[in-house]
Amino acid sequence: MVAGWTKHGDGKTLAPGEVVRPDERLSWPRMIGFGAQHVIAMFGATFVFPLVMGLSPNIAIMFSGVATIMFLLIVKGKIPSYLGTSASFVGGVLAIRVSFGGDTPAADAIVTGAILVVGLVLALVGVAIHYLGVHIINRIFPPVVTGAVVMLIGFGLAYVVADVYWPQDQWIALTTMLVTFLIIVVFKGFIGRIGILLGLVIGFALSWGADRLFGNITAYNAATGVVDTHPRVSFAGVADAAWIGWPDTFLPDIRFSAVLLVLPAVIALIAENIGHVKAVGEMTGTDVDPYMGRAIAGDGVATVVASTFGGSPTTTYAENIGVMAATRVYSTAAYYIAAVIAILFGLCPKFGALVAATPGGVLGGITVILYGMIGLLGAKIWIENQVDFSNPINMVPVGAGIILAIGPVKQMIGSHFVLEGIALGTIVVVGGYHLLRAIAPGTGDEPGRTGTELGGPGQAPGGGPGQAPGGGAGQRGEASG
Repeated sequence: MVAGWTKHGDGKTLAPGEVVRPDERLSWPRMIGFGAQHVIAMFGATFVFPLVMGLSPNIAIMFSGVATIMFLLIVKGKIPSYLGTSASFVGGVLAIRVSFGGDTPAADAIVTGAILVVGLVLALVGVAIHYLGVHIINRIFPPVVTGAVVMLIGFGLAYVVADVYWPQDQWIALTTMLVTFLIIVVFKGFIGRIGILLGLVIGFALSWGADRLFGNITAYNAATGVVDTHPRVSFAGVADAAWIGWPDTFLPDIRFSAVLLVLPAVIALIAENIGHVKAVGEMTGTDVDPYMGRAIAGDGVATVVASTFGGSPTTTYAENIGVMAATRVYSTAAYYIAAVIAILFGLCPKFGALVAATPGGVLGGITVILYGMIGLLGAKIWIENQVDFSNPINMVPVGAGIILAIGPVKQMIGSHFVLEGIALGTIVVVGGYHLLRAIAPGTGDEPGRTGTELGGPGQAPGGGPGQAPGGGAGQRGEASG
């Protein structure tokens, strides 16, 4: 059911042990409050990861609302979830920008073209799962492989922090990181859940204050690509932006070489979606396996639609699952309300310009946490599934793939095509694992795990990725992606 929700009880209170099911609701004023809470929960990662990927936060916020509505319709209202920006694409997107001219409109179109193709692949995977069953994906991506891919996506972004963000303002980056540490760990409940967002806001304010106290900074300037003297924060774009207007959408440009750089994100998205859907099923006490394929296909279709207009890739969000667990309100009505609020935010260009003014040093302090947590979610999958690393079939390809991603190591394929970093590492992990199992059958990690065991990344953060980004952060701080 996606409309015509039944009022739960008196619409005001929940008795001990009761929950508001997906097809139920409380009073509409209360549902508006729950919807706004879901917006706040997803907000940090959904605009941070587009910022990191060089895409428009306004478009990402707006299409996160559109994507959520599409997802709810595709799953027939059976799986309450919010779709925000995935963190899983960040490494591939940055590699695309290096290869195709950096932060330019032409590169933006190539980035979104690659994301669109990945969305199509994900949608087709969802259709296949729907008709063939969840077990098929578990055999291709057992826990040892899934954990490795999630880990290399996170740790493979370390060079972005070291080479791009941190050098722009080392002290602001360090301070932002420490402040975010404290918020996530010290504060419980709602404040802890939005620790990444609060850390970003505080870092922004500190950067503005540093400009007033110390003047301009002489450091690496990402806008010019050289070391020069410039203000940490500039509000010129904010002043010029309108309060209400359609964001600057654009059409994608599909390049095969760019697609290969982000294609590994499909693996992380599959694992992430399975984990999130299973978590929702356990909380609501329903069998979600019949809707697993629909959920993955819905995420893929939503990513296609968002990227068609210049938006960011999407994924289901652990942050919002955490909100449901805390409130015991699983009503899809709250998600429709959250989606409408997000769309309205996206139609405010001045808001987007303010977000785009976030200093690079602040992003350095935030992304070092996000990328690290994404990587450690891979280890969480291994631990929960008791992966045996005394077995060389598990250890050898996984270790090699992670090092290739962290490098990032480049492998020339002909004179005009390069595989590197996350893409190369993923190919080595997946291909190497299955090759070694074929050569020495019966000695690798058991591939026939259940879908629940793939839930590590979901139950734990862009964008992304992503989130990823950041399931663990979603529960206490923030990366989908």
